[in-house]
Amino acid sequence: MHAPSAALPMTPIGHIASDFPDKFGIPRQPGLAEAARARLVLAPPFDDPLAVRGLEAFSHLWLTFVFHLSPERWTPLVRPPRLGGNARVGVFASRSTHRPNRLGLSLVELVAIDTRAGVSLTLRGADLVDGTPVLDIKPYLPWAEARPEARAGFAPEAPAALPVRFTRDAEAALTARTDGDSLRALIAQVLAQDPRPAYRRGAEERVYGVRLRDLDVRFRAQADAEGNTLLEVVEIVAV
Repeated sequence: MHAPSAALPMTPIGHIASDFPDKFGIPRQPGLAEAARARLVLAPPFDDPLAVRGLEAFSHLWLTFVFHLSPERWTPLVRPPRLGGNARVGVFASRSTHRPNRLGLSLVELVAIDTRAGVSLTLRGADLVDGTPVLDIKPYLPWAEARPEARAGFAPEAPAALPVRFTRDAEAALTARTDGDSLRALIAQVLAQDPRPAYRRGAEERVYGVRLRDLDVRFRAQADAEGNTLLEVVEIVAV
């Protein structure tokens, strides 16, 4: 067997414009926040409309991308959030962003294709930070790639979603915006995944901030009457 050369140069075919200016708060898997909007803008010479001919017939796409904000260094063991951030597994037994070559794979819904000036794809449910370089697009084939009988190791099911409530001030800030309804859905879906570090669970007084679109959404974990944790949006501030 002939091993390939050490260097395998790749050129991004485009970049993502998304609701997530920062890494913190991005859902850890695609599809968990369906209100998340994104556009994949193809770059020359890949922005030829001929390159996406027929793509409109598919509802979902695989995107191969680069975790460009993650460090280039990697370690053989990582700490998945689903295991509380303490237990270690091999990097290849995880979906960690800290991995060799920093490659990621995301399944997104294709909403629209615009070829009026180059090519841009409107996407739903993306888990990608703004500016993410995309290396490739492939149509999703459910008959070949959906395997409901598959084992899923330490993540056998979707994480439990936490309730989210909004203070009066937060509700007022949403009402004042033209995108208030979609923004409210986005905030609720993102916070329901509890973006806090995995070792921070339960109620606490600390206020966190997550960047969504052009806003800083500040929230804290509270306990309801039964002692269950919920996340409360206390303030929404324009950045």
